[in-house]
Amino acid sequence: MSRWTGELAFANRVLVIATMHRKEAAIAPLLQPELGVQIQVPAGFDSDRFGTFTRDVARPADQVETARLKLHHALELTGADLGVASEGSFGPHPVLPMLPLNRELVVLIDQANHLEVVGEATSTDTNYRHATVKTVEDAQAFAKKARFPSHGLVAMPTAEPKDGAEIYKGITSEAVLLEVVDKLLTQFGQAHLETDMRAMMNPTRMQAIAQATQDLLRKLKQPCPDCGYPGFEIGDRKPGLPCDLCGLPTDLTLTAIYRCQNCSFEETVKHPDGITTADPAQCPFCNP
Repeated sequence: MSRWTGELAFANRVLVIATMHRKEAAIAPLLQPELGVQIQVPAGFDSDRFGTFTRDVARPADQVETARLKLHHALELTGADLGVASEGSFGPHPVLPMLPLNRELVVLIDQANHLEVVGEATSTDTNYRHATVKTVEDAQAFAKKARFPSHGLVAMPTAEPKDGAEIYKGITSEAVLLEVVDKLLTQFGQAHLETDMRAMMNPTRMQAIAQATQDLLRKLKQPCPDCGYPGFEIGDRKPGLPCDLCGLPTDLTLTAIYRCQNCSFEETVKHPDGITTADPAQCPFCNP
């Protein structure tokens, strides 16, 4: 077991940001002054090989592992041993499925100190949406709801494009949108539109990536009480928070177990979310 050497473990080192979609615009301004690092974005780095939102390339693993794969590849390209990678996902909210949810991860790996810390942010503030349209007017209505043109759009023949199907990405002008939609309507009788969720095409997503980076910094400043290593964070949650009305246990967190990845020291904290009772609306007995 080793002990952490403090802020100098990062200062003046090269930190690689594994991106081809300009995520450094959200990440670098936060990490550079706080960690004292020199930022490098690898030339020729292709993150699309690890999956695309348009589904023409499948993601090879879950969200965390895919971020690791991207980052390890970027470190190999540059010869550096410190870096971050971001990975986002979009889908229905687990509790309120009518709302879309954006989950962003920013993973830092320090190979020299055998450290990995994951920053996370979730938000319902996203323009994520998709629709198949049959008229130009419907396409324009979709674009308006999708915060176009400040947020880019994607167009393709169908929701599940076949191999070789042309996918139009990065649409940010009405003239181009109308031209592409007219072409698809003529050829296929419909056009499938989606929000372009790549970071450089989506300012709202950029904000979520910045929030995940801030969470990463918070965890880096959270040292293990035993060995001083950063990233002393929740490793497991235990349910059982009592209902405020009936007092019976709910599925909400009662205790959290913080765990150090360096020395395996653990600490159990009660009421980690700052609440001591659950809303009866979240109680399976009061609100079955």
